[in-house]
Amino acid sequence: MVNVIRGSSAKPVSSQRLAKYFEERTDIEGTLYIGYPIIGTPQGGYQIDALLVSRQQGVIIFNIDEGKNYDLDIEGTQDESITKLEAKLLSYKELVQKRKLIVNISVATYAPIWNNYPEGINPEEYPVLIKDKDLDDFIKKCQGNDSEYFEKVNSVIQAVTTIRKKDARSYVVKPDSRGAKLKKLEDSIANLDETQNKAVLETTKGVQRIRGLAGSGKTIVLALKVAYLHATHPDWNIAVTFYTRSLKDQYKDLITRFSYEHKNSEPDWEKVKIIHAWGSPEIEGIYYELCKRHNIEYLDFSQANNLTYLLNEDPFEFVCQKAFREIKKFHQYYDLILIDEAQDFPQDFLRLCYEILKDDKRLVYAYDELQSLNSKVMDSPEVIFGNDNHGNPRVKLENLPSEPQQDVVLNTCYRNSRPILSSAHALGFGVYYPQGLIQMFDNRQLWQDIGYEVEEGELKSGEFVKLIRTPKTSPKFLEEHSSIDDIINFKSFDNNQEQFEWLVEQIAKNLKEDELRCQDIMVIHPIPKNARNVFGKAREMLFTKNINSHLAGSTSSPDEFFQENSIAFTQIYRAKGNEAAMVYFINAQECLSGSQIASNRNILFTAMTRSKAWLRVIGYGANMQALEREFQEIKSRNFALEFTYPTPEELQQMKKVYRDTLNTKRDKNDREKQAILAKAKRGEIRFSADEIKILEESSRNA
Repeated sequence: MVNVIRGSSAKPVSSQRLAKYFEERTDIEGTLYIGYPIIGTPQGGYQIDALLVSRQQGVIIFNIDEGKNYDLDIEGTQDESITKLEAKLLSYKELVQKRKLIVNISVATYAPIWNNYPEGINPEEYPVLIKDKDLDDFIKKCQGNDSEYFEKVNSVIQAVTTIRKKDARSYVVKPDSRGAKLKKLEDSIANLDETQNKAVLETTKGVQRIRGLAGSGKTIVLALKVAYLHATHPDWNIAVTFYTRSLKDQYKDLITRFSYEHKNSEPDWEKVKIIHAWGSPEIEGIYYELCKRHNIEYLDFSQANNLTYLLNEDPFEFVCQKAFREIKKFHQYYDLILIDEAQDFPQDFLRLCYEILKDDKRLVYAYDELQSLNSKVMDSPEVIFGNDNHGNPRVKLENLPSEPQQDVVLNTCYRNSRPILSSAHALGFGVYYPQGLIQMFDNRQLWQDIGYEVEEGELKSGEFVKLIRTPKTSPKFLEEHSSIDDIINFKSFDNNQEQFEWLVEQIAKNLKEDELRCQDIMVIHPIPKNARNVFGKAREMLFTKNINSHLAGSTSSPDEFFQENSIAFTQIYRAKGNEAAMVYFINAQECLSGSQIASNRNILFTAMTRSKAWLRVIGYGANMQALEREFQEIKSRNFALEFTYPTPEELQQMKKVYRDTLNTKRDKNDREKQAILAKAKRGEIRFSADEIKILEESSRNA
């Protein structure tokens, strides 16, 4: 079966006809790329019209003619395209033997609406394919390559090889050390899967949603997408935004490397902006730029927080709502906006991004609902973007046959092994929590969308179900490098001192014996507000062992997470969007305390899913012991999720526990807002006249 990936093409009709032909060929295994690859050359990007990478037929280039261009330089075009692709592949020594490329490449001109074959051209040397029979005969003559080269060629074509080149781990000498195991793991993840490929290359007019598990490759997919669309549409104004500040450097690095693959040069940073969501006069941001362009008041975080902290409102949501109230007509200045970690943004921010896009409204937003750290739930696109003047949804996502996908689900996890991911889901939802489930998807289909399979029972309300992850969605190699007890370990201590002594001893061992580097290790604390103080003792103990450490984003640049020769200590909000081979989640007992149970469980899930190899969840006291017992229950069931699916009434009751808290807070906030306004007007609280006006507007619109 041929998987068709529909990239950006200036020859859509003939490309679709070629795609249809291969979709009907069940005897060929491979991928047909439309409008891809774009090969970086000294002259810039060179776009291949279509490329088949097949086990049976090898690599086939199709030069496509959309009309009846009988004056086409068939020989010159075929020669140029095959030379460009050969030059690209020759730069990879794994594909070369004795100075010769060991991959078979064929080329043909596909001209489905021509009536006549060109004269004066040898069809054996320069094939021209007009009818389906021409395609049949040509493909029969094409020879494939050994299977070992098939995956490598795909990796080169997809530009993923560029990511892997950066870190070869040449320092590793022990064959069975953690460093050696990590090298093998990283080498194994060399290709995009079918869904990731589609997410990268297929872009729709309008909104595209990408839902993905932690570790499913959302960030790499978005970076590849930016580089590809920048190469095909260099005139587009593109913005990439995100919640976690440390993602900025990661995006810049990835987009730069992918851009060199496509056009042999850096991106035009005037056209591609890697931009924060809020921003300031010193730091570019979507909101700050919007305020400038629309000549409305800009509030920085400090100002917004002063106005909202007494009311327990989200400052960014507050400023986005204020902008909506004040802007009567939106300027449209972006061609494409991509939003990573959309689950952590107020939905008004997504709407603002939609409004500042040009007519085609190309907005790509990616998220993993379980990584939300504020217990917000992503609404459907119909709810987020609202209705038009006729009462119809402005955005409705549909996946139509033979069309680019508008709603993409990345269900294979390439970061977390099955034991880690299943444990994170079980703990996040409270599957084995003694008091019962804590939260659950309204849409039962989502369990299968994110890669679980029903082994027993049914995904039906009120019915028992047993869910497992399959080798397809949780590849086996992610858990075969070490024993289960080494991959994931929960450990309870009597007190904090014991916890830190063990932590420091383990980190020292990781560096001195395990051949891990400082950049392979991350220490996470669940509570942001006291993280600096909590970390102090552990960092001091490390320093006595001559091991440096830093607070990610605090003692280093806000946009920098890892540092060479220094261990990253981080609170949960900074940890999001980052990963490490060895993750230590300390003080995990905090996730079982407090009133925000669902939010705390999401923190636990997010921390656990930062690990790409080994995970240590540690803490002390009765709550940690309870958490450890919950994990042992998961482990005893071989990491299967077994529960009775809640009925609609039970789902509502589950939410009510949380929503009642919200409603109580909201009512209290409204009363407090009125009281604060009254005090401000009497001069009992120091607010400026402008601030009082803002609070009055907010109160009227509450």
